[in-house]
Amino acid sequence: MPRVLPRPAPALTALVPGLLVVALATVLALGLERLTHVLTASTVAVALGALVRSTGAFRASWKPATGFASKRLLRIAVVLLGLQLPLSQVRDLGWGGVVLVVGVVAVTFGGTQLLGRALGLGRARSLLVATGFSICGASAIAAVRPATDADDEDVATSIALVTLCGSLAIVLLPLLRVPLGLDVHAFGVWAGASVHDVGQVVATGDRVPGALETAVVVKLSRVLLLAPLVALVVLHRRRAAPATGSTARPPVLPFFVAAFVVAVLVRATGLVPTAALDGVQHVQSVLLVAALFALGTGIDVPHLLRTGGRSLVLGLSSWVLVAGVSLAGVHLLHVGG
Repeated sequence: MPRVLPRPAPALTALVPGLLVVALATVLALGLERLTHVLTASTVAVALGALVRSTGAFRASWKPATGFASKRLLRIAVVLLGLQLPLSQVRDLGWGGVVLVVGVVAVTFGGTQLLGRALGLGRARSLLVATGFSICGASAIAAVRPATDADDEDVATSIALVTLCGSLAIVLLPLLRVPLGLDVHAFGVWAGASVHDVGQVVATGDRVPGALETAVVVKLSRVLLLAPLVALVVLHRRRAAPATGSTARPPVLPFFVAAFVVAVLVRATGLVPTAALDGVQHVQSVLLVAALFALGTGIDVPHLLRTGGRSLVLGLSSWVLVAGVSLAGVHLLHVGG
């Protein structure tokens, strides 16, 4: 009998149509960022995904690939983010900078959840929004999701909110620098302490010559708090589990968050060549943009406008909270020099 060759795995075959769409959207988002120098690729990616979903252009055959990108690729991007955190530069912030960063994260994280409860939103969505606004946008939301009962709509809405408010920050914060009496360095601290996604911080800092490096260092200092925050959320859920009758005990740190910590430590050794770090940063950016497009395909704008009014209020309130606390900290602690 003739030998029958095995067919490709159905799961792999099912990914192909959607992965082509994800790849095309990623190239388009990165290209628009380079051409405009105003739009960030992350913002464009989420907007494209929402446009595809909201106009009915999304195809069921793409779902396996968008699910893969929104989970697996995003988690890989979180791990690679750890290689971008220079601990030596973070130490240069001094105690004032450390107090500012920890204070901003703590107040925003706790305050946003209280606001979410006051608005009658679910715990899971409030927690995701709080994490995204206080730490680092989509990456933080992905890291904390395994410790919650959040569904895909909670995740997509949270991503949409941090993208919207981060994009507004790129435009508004530089315009407010002079009226608020901030010098270049102080503005960099404010941008790094208050803007959500790393790419959005880069875009905001770059609009004020001389502020970019400070903004990035402060921002990456916030990102360092990602693992401790996830651990605290998981430990809190473990304590609450007996009261809810749940037997599930999630790990203190999901595997990819633990890998993020390892990546931070590897970067701290100084053994990774600069060229390799630059290459990893580019790969991380591409994977994050691909994941954000996939997450964007879960955002149905007409549905969100009909049902997501309270979520929008929460997002805008959290944005005002993080910006206000950060600004107060810059003035009180004189972190801006």
